[in-house]
Amino acid sequence: MDKNFKDTKPIQKPMTKDPVSPIKILFVEFSKIKGLILSSVNHFSSETLQELKLKCTLLIVDSDIKIPFKNDYLSPKTLGSDRVALISASINRFSNKNVLIIDAGTCITFDFITNSNSYLGGAISPGIEMRYKALHQNTANLPLLEVKRPQCLIGNSTNNSIHSGVVNGVLKEIEGVIGEYEKKYNDLKVILTGGDGNFLSKQLKSSIFANSNFLLEGLNNLLEFNKNE
Repeated sequence: MDKNFKDTKPIQKPMTKDPVSPIKILFVEFSKIKGLILSSVNHFSSETLQELKLKCTLLIVDSDIKIPFKNDYLSPKTLGSDRVALISASINRFSNKNVLIIDAGTCITFDFITNSNSYLGGAISPGIEMRYKALHQNTANLPLLEVKRPQCLIGNSTNNSIHSGVVNGVLKEIEGVIGEYEKKYNDLKVILTGGDGNFLSKQLKSSIFANSNFLLEGLNNLLEFNKNE
């Protein structure tokens, strides 16, 4: 690790809504719940965490959690819990393979795991909706549009030009990143997940494994992996 590298601590924002109420309903409907895994970018109060711990075994996905892979990320404490879960799902389903996980949500994240189960890192870029919003918020006249598959490459109106620019831009970015990884790593397995995964998978030319539940699989794998801790 670079000795001059200084890790940064993410800003923790307090929750504005009661996060326990919907969980309480789950415990009423499913009384046999024994374990709960918490993965969130928000900060939960100690009172909330204690209340959850009284109901069942609570596992929090953070930088101290036991993981089934070698983490070579330079700033492991800032690695998002969602990315940790996705990597864990990859290890469980495609162990000993070179895997590129693309999570298309609020942001588009790229995470790479080697065939020796080492996590090297990846990339983070704006998601589809974020790009639509940026065009609207950072210009004077461009409208805010709903996500839509472009009908053609050449937009013949402002709206069509925005759809073409945003969606085709994301598609070409993803295909370009996949292509660069394929040049360097043999037998690359590509996984596409996230809220926009299905929307994008229908338009991508690359051979991918689309799984909208990959994050949930990873969280369950982490829960099982830490069961006896």
